[in-house]
Parts: sequence; structure tokens; C-alpha cells
Amino acid sequence: MLFRTSIKVVLSIVLIGFFWGCSTKKYVYSEGDYTSGKINNSANMHRATMQPYTVMGKTYYPTRVSIGDSFSGIASWYGPSFHNKLTSNGEYYNMYAMTAAHKTFPMNTVVKVTNLENGRSAVVRINDRGPFVKNRIIDLSNAAARKIDMIKKGTAPVRIEVIGFNGVIGKQSVTKSIVLKDYFVQIGAFRKKDGAQRYASRYSLVDGRYRSGIKKGYKDGYALYRVYLKGFRSENEARDFISRGKFFGSFILRE
Repeated sequence: MLFRTSIKVVLSIVLIGFFWGCSTKKYVYSEGDYTSGKINNSANMHRATMQPYTVMGKTYYPTRVSIGDSFSGIASWYGPSFHNKLTSNGEYYNMYAMTAAHKTFPMNTVVKVTNLENGRSAVVRINDRGPFVKNRIIDLSNAAARKIDMIKKGTAPVRIEVIGFNGVIGKQSVTKSIVLKDYFVQIGAFRKKDGAQRYASRYSLVDGRYRSGIKKGYKDGYALYRVYLKGFRSENEARDFISRGKFFGSFILRE
């Protein structure tokens, strides 16, 4: 975890006001369990950890996910040197608990991680941010890494499947305490529907995460087809996208 210290400093500053007055007692977990002990699931924590943050000059945008979402990438793990140190959601890291760090998933998201080299899997709860190393998708606890047999190698290609939220498997929606709204950015407007459809098709997927859509409206009594991008999880993220100038005249839709 090359940049673990950096993100701890950044997020600790944001979170300290939310957590410090509540408790300074370290949480206790049973070995190999992702649910035992006190899970920090406060509304304040979710608001703080779903804000965009910057590490080593790169900005990350925490985003919602859904049951069944699947991702692939390289997993790594972190252990003894971080044991009992504060995690990004205000808990204390326990290398024997089934937890993990992810750069953008909501805290307490439960995921199934499968090692694609041997088929072994582990269920973990996200309670930290990272890993901030190129091409790494998730940072597993020591216990989780052992379960999928990647301790010796250090990394492994994995598939991540979202299976629950708030430390509970099978919930169909993100906790209400995650205060988020969907933001849309209009990138074009057309009088004719086929023109809007061609434009939307051209930009069906932007930056690997923003998807296009079309909304019909009226202006001066005539139909107007607005082409927009969706997938922005905060106003700051949408404004940052617009400031890059990829789409001249684009703006945030608040509908």
C-alpha cells in the first residue's frame, strides 16, 4: 500500500469531527468474520466518505453500486503494519477480519471476491479507501487474502461481485443514510429525434462510466430532444467533467 498513509491523513481530517466525540474504543472482531463487532454505519460517515477526494494529484469520485454489479481487476492485500490503525470509515483495521479497501464503493458494501487463478472466493465488507497503486482494484485484509490463497504471491486477478450493503447480504438498495442524488450533464439538443439518437449513440459511453440518454421536451412550441450523460454522483463531479471542455456549452441538468 504505497499511498495508504496519504489517504489516511486526508480522510481522517474529514472524518475526525464526525467520529471522535462518539467513541475512541477500538472495535473487536472475531477472526474471519465481516459482520462481528461494531460496524460504523452512521449517516455522517456516509456523507463524508462519499465526497470526492484527491490522492497524489488524482481525484476519486465515490459512487453507488447495485446488487449484481461485477468488476474485474488485480487485488492486493495489507496486513500487520496497518493492524489496529484507523480506517477511512472510522473503524480500526483488523487484519483477521474479512474486510477490504476500495477507492469508490460505499462503505459497508459487501462483495464476493473470487481469485480467477484458483476459483477460491471470500466475502468481505468495504471499510477503507485504496489501493492507490496503478491497476489495483481492491485491497484485501490479511484474512481475506489467505482465504483466496494470494498471500505468498501478493496480488491476484479477481472478480468482484456486489452482494449486499451495510454489512448485510441481499439488501436491494443502498442505505438511506447515503445522501446522494443523480446529476445529469446535457451535451446536446436537437429538433429532430433521429439527430439526437445518432449523437447519443456516438457518446453512448464516455470515460468508461457516463452513459447517454435522451429526454424529449418542448421549446417555443416545438419538440426538442435533449441528449444528456448520466452517472455523475455529485455536483462537483459533474462540474469537473464540464470544466474539461469535452462538450462545448454543456451544463448540469437539475430535472
